[in-house]
Amino acid sequence: MDRNALVELYRRKLTTPRIIAHRIGHGWNVVTDNSMGSPQLLKKLLGERLIKEKDFLIRVHTLLDIGTSPFYEKTLEKKVGISWFSGQSAREAVARGLGDVMPCCYKDMPRIFRNHIPVDAFLATVSPMDEHGYFSTGIVGSNGAALKEKAKHIYLEVNPNMPRVATTTIIHISEVTALYENNCPLPEAAEAVMDEVSRRIGKLIGKEIPDGATIQLGIGSIPNAVGEALKAKRNLGIHTELLTDKMLELLECGAANNLYKTIHPGKTVATFAFGTRKLYDYLDNNPSVEILPVDYVNAPGVIAQIPNFISVNGGLQVDFWGQVCAESIGSYHVSGTGGQLDYVRGAVMSPGGRSFIALPSTAKEEKNSRIVPTLDLGAVVTTNKNEVDCIVTEYGIAALRGKTLRERTEALIAIAHPKFRPQLLEIALKMKLGNVIKKT
Repeated sequence: MDRNALVELYRRKLTTPRIIAHRIGHGWNVVTDNSMGSPQLLKKLLGERLIKEKDFLIRVHTLLDIGTSPFYEKTLEKKVGISWFSGQSAREAVARGLGDVMPCCYKDMPRIFRNHIPVDAFLATVSPMDEHGYFSTGIVGSNGAALKEKAKHIYLEVNPNMPRVATTTIIHISEVTALYENNCPLPEAAEAVMDEVSRRIGKLIGKEIPDGATIQLGIGSIPNAVGEALKAKRNLGIHTELLTDKMLELLECGAANNLYKTIHPGKTVATFAFGTRKLYDYLDNNPSVEILPVDYVNAPGVIAQIPNFISVNGGLQVDFWGQVCAESIGSYHVSGTGGQLDYVRGAVMSPGGRSFIALPSTAKEEKNSRIVPTLDLGAVVTTNKNEVDCIVTEYGIAALRGKTLRERTEALIAIAHPKFRPQLLEIALKMKLGNVIKKT
């Protein structure tokens, strides 16, 4: 197809977001990828239509909603949104009974969409069309390939602020049902404040990471603190679910160069990016970065091929068995599994690899211990006792693999907040776990 034909096809499919919102049919399954790659204006107009038209009902599958979402609004008195990894908006809707949750690991989402979920419409934000007629989903690799393959209709928001990344999902103009143009900023991550607890945890983990290791970090104050502690390292690699500004800092200061990676050597690999405009500009047409589908990036078998792989993730509670809850507070839904379990598995399979689950020792202004004898009633187990490797608080590192239940209990009590250690020891004795616990 020559350039003139491509331009004419683009012109014929170009319309307004309001028209597209009214093309969505009653009862459809509508799917967006994570919020950095979902069309904000189209979602807003769909939300308005859902409120205005009482008999109009759709199911909208969302991932990592950032800020407020029209599909989880308090004014929307019907269950529309199905969250695959929740932000604040989705978790509040779930608590009100006006949102639903899809249990899964992030890496399994493409397979679930392909095999189990009808996709009537895929909504995406993309970079402008290139001379060959292709759009790029830019900073979001994630589920895009599976959704493009499965969708009956593809509706695009063409946004010049979306970076063009050659390795992410590409969509040809011939595959598009309709599109509109919108020049709006992409969602950006607020800078996480590193408190003293985060800095202490970051330094503890940083000491355990050797030069030449390949890292996976999440987002937030503790991963940022780990990243800060790694700036004196050399020849680090990056293979991560999420690419952040802190990782860009490691690349810019020379700590990371991907030199010793056995797969994708010289390349930074992620399945999506979330950060500031500086990060997005860095990714635009950058051949040193590969944004790839999540079922590849997060696959434990892929991660395990990289020697000295270090994964760092978070948690909300850890019990004496080493079970990690990172998804709920009791039965109150907070988030999803994401990539935690797969990075734990991949890291411990990697030659020289290690996995760290990091969390402050207390919650609610030191009123509650995060190290507990048993998880709270209804708490979701994210990383199970057989997979867990190292647990980290500001008081130290508990290496749990190869340790018995009693040895794990001792190691975890030793990194609990000092004011909770006597109580935890007393409960451990009542649970007949005290034989090897000499002192804390």
